[in-house]
Amino acid sequence: MKIVINPQRGSYKLFFYDKRSVVGYGIVELTKTSKGVRPKNYLFKWLGEKHAKKTPTKELISQLRNADAIRLTIKSKNFEAFLADLQIGFGYLKVCRTCMLEDRITVLKGKNSVKYGHENICLHCAKNELRREMGYIGGLGGMSSDHLEKLLELYMDLDKVLSMVQPERLDLKNTIFDTLEAHKLTETKKISELPLPEKFKESVNVEKLMPVQQLCVDAGLLEGKDQLVVAATASGKTFIGEMAGVKNYIEKRGNMLFLVPLVALANQKYSRFTERYPFLDVSLKTGVSRLNLPETRVNARRSIRSGIIVGTYEGIDHYLRCGKVLSNIGTVVIDEVQTLEDKDRGHRLDGLIARLKYIAPQAQFLYLSATIGSPHLLAKKLNSELVTYNERPVPLERHLIFLERKQKIPMIKSLVTQEFRKKSSKGYKGQTIVFTNSRARCHEVSDAIGSRSEAYHAGLTAKERRNVEKRFEKGEISSVVTTAALAAGVDFPASQVIFDSLAMGIEWLTVQDFYQMIGRAGRPDYHDMGKAVILAEPGGSYSRDSKITEEEVSINLLKGEMDEVAPVYDMEGSSEEYAAHVVVSKGDEKAIDVMCKRMVGEIEDIYPVLRKQGIVAKKGGKVELSPYGRVMAEHFIGIDRLNKIKVLVKKMKNPVDIVAELNCSDNEDLENKRKK
Repeated sequence: MKIVINPQRGSYKLFFYDKRSVVGYGIVELTKTSKGVRPKNYLFKWLGEKHAKKTPTKELISQLRNADAIRLTIKSKNFEAFLADLQIGFGYLKVCRTCMLEDRITVLKGKNSVKYGHENICLHCAKNELRREMGYIGGLGGMSSDHLEKLLELYMDLDKVLSMVQPERLDLKNTIFDTLEAHKLTETKKISELPLPEKFKESVNVEKLMPVQQLCVDAGLLEGKDQLVVAATASGKTFIGEMAGVKNYIEKRGNMLFLVPLVALANQKYSRFTERYPFLDVSLKTGVSRLNLPETRVNARRSIRSGIIVGTYEGIDHYLRCGKVLSNIGTVVIDEVQTLEDKDRGHRLDGLIARLKYIAPQAQFLYLSATIGSPHLLAKKLNSELVTYNERPVPLERHLIFLERKQKIPMIKSLVTQEFRKKSSKGYKGQTIVFTNSRARCHEVSDAIGSRSEAYHAGLTAKERRNVEKRFEKGEISSVVTTAALAAGVDFPASQVIFDSLAMGIEWLTVQDFYQMIGRAGRPDYHDMGKAVILAEPGGSYSRDSKITEEEVSINLLKGEMDEVAPVYDMEGSSEEYAAHVVVSKGDEKAIDVMCKRMVGEIEDIYPVLRKQGIVAKKGGKVELSPYGRVMAEHFIGIDRLNKIKVLVKKMKNPVDIVAELNCSDNEDLENKRKK
């Protein structure tokens, strides 16, 4: 039998155990006498007995002498002196204090010793303590609880795990989910060594290529090869398009079309290209606005024949859908090509690419993305070379913190303030992008942070947005608070991104959206480290129909893998793209078929439906659109929406009433889809 002795206030508790089971307990006091330290008031009971009995101290001494081993849990001068007087050997043993409170002995060893405050406890007790703390929070789903327990097993540090669910304990050292390490930069060529026009070399102020740029050059970028380039944000993808596009233009192979998903991003690219290439005409094509607002009166060249044409997808597509001619295109750059996966806009970008390939068959096509699912399969569908570079130019820490919604804004303010106080080795202050799910929330969070923070969303004028961009770039403000919907268009040199929400409106972010957004943290020319911080609300949701909660979504996003880009378009999307193909092909049936087959997604055989409804007809070997068909093409609508409009036009005379009714109908359709 072994005896473990645990010193307590004024007494000592003895655990008698055989093998791993406690078989008896004793409590004794010690007193100093003329003969040394001696025991008094000894109580003892065997396991199963109701009460401890007062026992002669001689019995204690006999038990100690007959024990196989005696171990103290902590040092005790008095008990050590007592044992020394009896010439009884002893040692020390680390045991779980929490277990001893429940009359158990659990030895603490490497795989069973969890740090908790100033002591260590066993893994079993640590898990119980974690569950107790999670019970106070409430709302945590099973996935989150399992995740926290796995983190406990991984870190063996209860304080570190609790800091994820208790903001008052916040220490970012303890909330790291993982770190995406930076890759040591490989040797790359100097710009002067490449077969690029001298005018280009003189204008760009770039000495050496970045790694992904070198990979693209090695894969035939400057020989006109079509490429799908998948690399982290800030790895230099835009410059890849510039090298090919400007080279092709100067060498008389045609103009460059640089397409982006958002007006804000188009405006940024237009300004940068205009400044960088003064020897080129640069134009901006973002569509025609029907509203006379300041942001629609951007002072920009609008010619469709310029050497560089920067445009939004819809801006260029609308030009083609109206039957206008876009000629002499030598390079087409599709930035943020992961938009193909967008359930609302994906079919339009897909159709646009097919139409551009038809009107510019000799052009070099470059597709750029930071994140996309199964890129090798997409590259095959796009008939392009795949160039991937998975390494980040700077490391990225990813943090996960669970907290209630009311705690989010104070936490954001604290994180933004801490980051802004720091300065990188390159001399730049730490700045933050905060992503949230609504314009109103942008202003609420920004106002709470203070005067050094600005809201940034599509509801601002172009002038207001440019002012925010300039102030951020100069380091005058600590943070911008923006909607997730603008994630692709936000191009701020931030060191930290914070997720106030993991939703875009009321829909959860996709893995692709998430990776695109965390990629904004950490720029090689500005920062030493990037940080992405997720603030997840246990049990939180932005839709009644959501089956999972925000903290579970956070884990899915951090661990998730991206799906292959293989959409199947419904009748609405298929009919819209078919009508656009008819316009661009001028009714050539073979050309329409070629464009349909070139699309990445699967388009329905929509011709019979359109013919039955009188939208299309064949005349003289050509497919012709009715006036309604041209409305479909020019206004980006499909057959279902067209039919709704036709019914409403007969019922209502006021266009505003028609638009309002359409919006109500759209909301009903969205609600029905969710219920399904």
